[in-house]
Amino acid sequence: MHSIQFLQDLAVVLVIAGIVTVLFNRLKQPVVLGYILAGFIIGPHTPPYSLIHSEETVNTLAELGVILLMFSLGLEFSLRKLRQVGGPALLAALLEIFAMGWVGFELGRLFGWNTTDSLFLGAMLSMSSTTIIIKVLNELGRTKEKFAQLIFGILIIEDILGIAMIALLSGIAMTGELSVGAVGLTLGKLGVFLVVVLVAGLIAVPRLIGYVAKFRSNEMLLVTVLALCFGVSLLAAKLGYSVALGAFVIGAVVAEAREIHRIETLVEPVRDMFSAVFFVAIGLLIDPRMLLEHWVPILAITTAVVACKVVACASGTFLGGHDTRTSLRVGLSVAQIGEFSFIIASLGVTLNVTSQFLYPVAVAVSAITTLLTPYLIRGSDRVADGFDRKAPRALANILTVYTRWVGRFAQQKAGNLAAGLVRRWCAQMALNAALVAGVFAGALYLGRNPPALLVGLVPDADWLRAVLWLAAMLVALPLFIATFRKLQALGLLIAETAVSSAGVGEGAASVRAIVAQVIPAAGVAILGLYTLMLSSALLPTFRVLLVLLGVVALVGWLLRRTFIGLYSKAQVALAETFAQEPEARPAATPLPSLLREANLALVAIGAGSPAAGRFIRELGLRARTGASVVGIERAGGNILNPGPDDELQSGDNVLLHGTPGQLERARAELGAPAAADPAGRP
Repeated sequence: MHSIQFLQDLAVVLVIAGIVTVLFNRLKQPVVLGYILAGFIIGPHTPPYSLIHSEETVNTLAELGVILLMFSLGLEFSLRKLRQVGGPALLAALLEIFAMGWVGFELGRLFGWNTTDSLFLGAMLSMSSTTIIIKVLNELGRTKEKFAQLIFGILIIEDILGIAMIALLSGIAMTGELSVGAVGLTLGKLGVFLVVVLVAGLIAVPRLIGYVAKFRSNEMLLVTVLALCFGVSLLAAKLGYSVALGAFVIGAVVAEAREIHRIETLVEPVRDMFSAVFFVAIGLLIDPRMLLEHWVPILAITTAVVACKVVACASGTFLGGHDTRTSLRVGLSVAQIGEFSFIIASLGVTLNVTSQFLYPVAVAVSAITTLLTPYLIRGSDRVADGFDRKAPRALANILTVYTRWVGRFAQQKAGNLAAGLVRRWCAQMALNAALVAGVFAGALYLGRNPPALLVGLVPDADWLRAVLWLAAMLVALPLFIATFRKLQALGLLIAETAVSSAGVGEGAASVRAIVAQVIPAAGVAILGLYTLMLSSALLPTFRVLLVLLGVVALVGWLLRRTFIGLYSKAQVALAETFAQEPEARPAATPLPSLLREANLALVAIGAGSPAAGRFIRELGLRARTGASVVGIERAGGNILNPGPDDELQSGDNVLLHGTPGQLERARAELGAPAAADPAGRP
């Protein structure tokens, strides 16, 4: 009976959502609003009666929607893009978040709401809707324009800060207070979690996906990607974070795989289904009587969102060095709240720390601002033109001078080679420290939640702590050795650049030697204290600790070259992940017009061929030459009509189809000698 009710609830949700979505699509309105309206129609607050038997079932499916929605946002987020965003997007995002957080909190207090409601309101208003903005820009065909690229950068940074905000709000909701120490500890733990998952993921996940993709099975690839998504979401939940955090982080890692476009295509229908249920579940919570009761706060908050977001984002973009026209277009495009705000609101409901009216108020504000978004983006050009015409000439000149000054300032290259090396090595040591913290955090988690197998291998709790401490030290040894080598290099560099013969005199060589030794020694002392602090809960008795330290020192000395090699391989793997470009989306290329002139040619892929180890779509052979790959002869089995995701390997014989001229050009692209037969036949 329960299964029939579940099926009925799911059918009602999807049928009503489908009908309303078609209607909103015909009206050229965001489908997200259609989903929310569908939930409102079938919800318990809409007479004459609710069409849903079990809201709990719908909410469970909505949780899957949150995970897949955040995973998809992570897929759109790219660490490679983050490096290209620059200061303007960072400045605009920070200014918007702080301004809207303060405005939302003050509005809540003005309405007489309690501190927690006001705090959650500020957090909800500070986030713009990535999904809605990208969808509207796509529909308007403006994603390639300069202001759109800036918007994407702002949204990327907002997503990162939103994840941190969720973690902070969770901590505040559970402890009931916000202290500097608690904030620092929460952000520190969050940073360690992000660093460990990102570094480990960037080393392993793209290679795992590449291996699975070689089987040319969409089913295998989809199941693997979803397993990563739900697995890391579960890990985040086990560590006390939200499932949204885990889904977003692993999505950002998967986004660095070469097969990202193929993955997006496979995940999209699954995401669309469950995210539709998520937005329908939001609509279920809308109570018309509560909206009528709070219509004044809704209108006031909506006005504040539009006005303050436009001013904050436009100001941040302008201060970052962009002209007033671009800045106004950016500001007018991000004046709404969306899916992240819903997730923050649902967090308050789940933790039972916010009032019942806050969620539907957030939904109403999101619905109104989402309706306004297409009109604001379309009207941004007219607003910018009006500002150019009506702004006082003196003000316009000052703004232009500032923009040019910031542009010249940004083009100047600051620092020298030595300073760059110091910054790079310090960043690597900080990353190593975060990874060490992650290793000991994992050991501490196992100490507090020991698996049955581990408990059966040790006689008591003291032995368990000793084993875990030793294991953590051995796992972290490559990081310790790498950090020590960086400290040695840093000491030598500072000694050579900071100590000059002119300033010290004849004793310059001795001073350099002292500096070169003091810096590594001080660094090792700090590293030792840091390790003791991290492992304080696992430290065994003093005698056992001395023995274990001897074991660690012996293993480190005997296997130091192995550990150095492991660390170097990890560095190379990270560099390769960022260096490889994602495969291009397949372009729609028309078939050759004169098929009667087409021929076949068999081309061998040698070890030195530029095509070896590359996907067919990466070569762009059809677009560049007109010839098509119609078959691959391989020792492990032939491939007929290969797809764009098939990889060419050394030793393959590739069957090409095209006109004689096209085949000759394709041979040249593949690094093969020209055919003796002018017809291009093998």
